Amino acid sequence: MEQSNEKKRKIQLIVKILLAAAALGASAFLLKGDVWTFWTWWLLAAVMGFAAMPVTGRLFWRFEDKGWIFSKVLAVAAAGFITWFLVSIKLVPFTGITCAAVTVICAVLCFLLLKKESKEKIECFPVEKISLVYWEELIFFLAFLLWTYVAGFHPAAYGTEKFMDYGFMEAMMRSTVLPARDLWYSEGHINYYYGGQYFAVFLTKLSHTKVELTYNLMRTFVAGLAFAMPFSLVYQMTVDRMKGQPKGEKIKKRLPFIAGFTAGTAVSIAGNMHYVIYAQIIPWIQKLTGQEVSSYWFPDATRYIGYNPYREEDRTIHEFPCYSFVLGDLHAHVVNIIFVLLVIALLYVWLRGVRKKTVSAEVSMKDGSFWKKQLLMPHLLVISVLLGMFQWTNFWDFVIYYVVTLGTVLFANIIRFQGKIKKILAVTLAQMAEIYLIGYLVILPFTLQFDTMIDGVGIAKYHSYFYQLMVLWGLPAVLTITFVVSMLWEKLRKMEHKSLYRLMKAMRTADLFAIIMGLCAMGLVMIPELVYVRDIYENGNARANTMFKLTYQAYILFGLTMGYGIYRLLVVTRQKIFKVIAGICLFFLVWTVGYFGKSVNSWFGNVLDPSGYKGLYALGYLETDFPEDVSAITWLKENIEGAPVVLEANGDSYTGFERVSASTGLPTILGWYVHEWLWRNDTEDLNVKSTDIRNIYTSESEEQVRTLLKQYDVSYIFVGSKEREKYEDALNNALLQSLGDIVFIDEDSGTYIVKVD
Repeated sequence: MEQSNEKKRKIQLIVKILLAAAALGASAFLLKGDVWTFWTWWLLAAVMGFAAMPVTGRLFWRFEDKGWIFSKVLAVAAAGFITWFLVSIKLVPFTGITCAAVTVICAVLCFLLLKKESKEKIECFPVEKISLVYWEELIFFLAFLLWTYVAGFHPAAYGTEKFMDYGFMEAMMRSTVLPARDLWYSEGHINYYYGGQYFAVFLTKLSHTKVELTYNLMRTFVAGLAFAMPFSLVYQMTVDRMKGQPKGEKIKKRLPFIAGFTAGTAVSIAGNMHYVIYAQIIPWIQKLTGQEVSSYWFPDATRYIGYNPYREEDRTIHEFPCYSFVLGDLHAHVVNIIFVLLVIALLYVWLRGVRKKTVSAEVSMKDGSFWKKQLLMPHLLVISVLLGMFQWTNFWDFVIYYVVTLGTVLFANIIRFQGKIKKILAVTLAQMAEIYLIGYLVILPFTLQFDTMIDGVGIAKYHSYFYQLMVLWGLPAVLTITFVVSMLWEKLRKMEHKSLYRLMKAMRTADLFAIIMGLCAMGLVMIPELVYVRDIYENGNARANTMFKLTYQAYILFGLTMGYGIYRLLVVTRQKIFKVIAGICLFFLVWTVGYFGKSVNSWFGNVLDPSGYKGLYALGYLETDFPEDVSAITWLKENIEGAPVVLEANGDSYTGFERVSASTGLPTILGWYVHEWLWRNDTEDLNVKSTDIRNIYTSESEEQVRTLLKQYDVSYIFVGSKEREKYEDALNNALLQSLGDIVFIDEDSGTYIVKVD
């Protein structure tokens, strides 16, 4: 028997080595020259995560993997946020050396903590679960590789809002201070939640790579983690629930992997039922009945309420991660996915540990040690900082996960204080006040320089059709409701004295947390039907931004709930009706994964043919879309240091205007109009600037032009395709060329750059 087990272990080791070699080989074959940057980021994340394990292992000590995957994100969050904080209060410059120095210092502190833990015989590395770590690392590598490969078929940072995201990164790469100068409003700094793009720049500077590649790599890095992190969390939740369950060892061993894989798929790969109904079922019926088959464009799943049928007064947005990863915008809510998942995991591991520490009724709230224990909980302190960080990375997530944290803390305190209302309320309020205060303080360098973009809360005048809500969120809502009902059925019928405290105490932590996530997700879907946050999109799109941000997080919470809840119902629950519903939900969830294939094929083309891979270079579009300007833009990137103002023609949002500032990070007087309107809410000022720009390019008066150039501190004037398109014959080339030295000119296209005297 001993020899047989040893032989089995050797075979398993050989298989793992071969799989790892195959994954590395596949990455080299598929990514070609980009593989070096890909490997650099994967190794950087691995090293940073490994260095942070003394902290992560303590926080996640109840996880079998000690939080291995989450350690990567915790390390990036800690080193990146500390760097940003020090730069923002002007203690250090924002350079690659600073990023490296802060990261090394964090690693040294973790090493010192490790020495202390070793003396105390505390194990913070998953030494007994190396196999699990291997599979998690392989899953992350393959998910990261998959998204990086498909991104290489459409790498252009052009279209939708990519100019903004890429431009923010270039602006910060040039800047040694934060916030950086606004590339589309040279008289001010970036007045936006730029934290997501900042972390991309932090990793770019830390790894000594280039934005031209890491713009795409950051979004695929997030996509890879958006699969691996849900896998790890739901794997652990399922392990916890199966303990003591009278099932076979094979089920107990395999089910967590299956549930975790389902959660990763549900969060990052799956679509919604809109795809199933409008891309599959309806076309099938049309084909059977001889009707013309409707076409399906993958963004339709995110523009449904208010668009089909069309409602001029109420157009909304309801995106989800898979759509974001395909589209390729590097928005705040996209990058923040990994930090959101970290907070969710921390809430679960905290709930799992703290609910067991029931506080005796005899313990007085007047006792100082009582409050010390309640307010110095490490997990809540870390969550406080992360929630504070959300105010800079994506403010909506701060509000959302503050409420999710409140729900978790409240449920935990109901159990801990055995239903004693006075203590429950007092401690819950104190802990939430502490979380808010810490979050407020750590983000002050941002909020003190930030002008809010919202204008209060309004009552929703329009509402979604019920069938549309069911199309988009009916599947996870049905699963959540079924799960809650099954829990109530299981627990209440066994309880002689029914109370909320006894009900919650009777539930396993994994079950309770799944309920919290599911109910919070349902609440996020319902809020836009009642109220919305007012902004500049009041006419026709009033609910759009509120619905977008809230339901995006609802989708993530629903994905985690389904990954756990489906198998909890299929394997543990005894009532057949609940098993049937869970099976049906699993069937449709798997069907929604077809959205990934549909959207990838629509956006990237035939990704099954590796010869179509273009690479990760994000500025390749300049050669095809702006051939007249590409040489001049390249000259600016290669020859201009710092952030002098480079004047270019301003234009509307989502157009090719501002291709110079977006590609180089160099500020211009005014960029995309609607975006600056949103960020600054001062249309009179924007209109003045727009008129001044026109006068610089078209005026016959040299005195007027020079006065305006001095007023806006313009160093270079760019005259290319968009300037000629906008100003046509009114463009005063002779006067412009007389204002200084012509430092670049393309004789064929006529594009030139003037360095102002």
